[in-house]
Amino acid sequence: MTDDGEAEAVEALQRLGLSKYEAGVFVALERLGTGTARDVDRMTDVPRSQVYGAAENLEERGLVEVQQSNPIQYRAVPLAEARETLAERFEREQDRAFEYLEAARRGADHEDEHQEGVWTVHGRDNVSSRVRQIVADAEESVLYAGGTDLLDDEVAAALRERAEEVDVWVCSAHVDDPELAEAFADSAVTLAPFPDDPTDDAAGRLLAVDGHTILLSVLGGEELPGVRKETAIWSADTGIATVLLELLRSHVVDDIDAEL
Repeated sequence: MTDDGEAEAVEALQRLGLSKYEAGVFVALERLGTGTARDVDRMTDVPRSQVYGAAENLEERGLVEVQQSNPIQYRAVPLAEARETLAERFEREQDRAFEYLEAARRGADHEDEHQEGVWTVHGRDNVSSRVRQIVADAEESVLYAGGTDLLDDEVAAALRERAEEVDVWVCSAHVDDPELAEAFADSAVTLAPFPDDPTDDAAGRLLAVDGHTILLSVLGGEELPGVRKETAIWSADTGIATVLLELLRSHVVDDIDAEL
């Protein structure tokens, strides 16, 4: 039988590409050092009839060494070597999968992405990831508004980097915040006062790029202790995006220009 820690290790190894039996045998051999199929059977839930095949597969993967004795002895490779082997395998499989996905995307018709639609993103990390991607694709201008609690280091870095090529404004009701000034010190980012103080508890962030892409987010219940959940909607090259951007231009951008 396995304890909770061992069960978690087996599950983690399965996520890295091992079968349940292979993961169980590998964990058992790490505990044993060297052992026979019988020894592994006694320590795990893997049937002895399955230990041989699993051990052979692990040997092919470079995770187990076999001693041709009677009975056959098995031992796991050192953990550092196993970690490197699994990491390399994971990277190869990842590259293989994404090469196929990229080819499939190039060969598919994605015109439906430009239909009148609004896309939803849940979770603060996922919203930040989408913000970074939209900012990286900017060709003319970026306007970002939101509190410093939502401005993580990676988003700030993406804004600073893009400001080297296009106009980037970061807007805040507290534009004199030292934390905000420090985040964009010695960069081409323009800090601008937000025309209205977003004191609403649901206030999130706003991103407008190149006059055709917009993202708006709100905050809700807790995602993690002390961290509020963020949900965003975004749209690009659509009538909806055009309308929202026009409203933004009329009620926010003109006021910012006046302030500057």
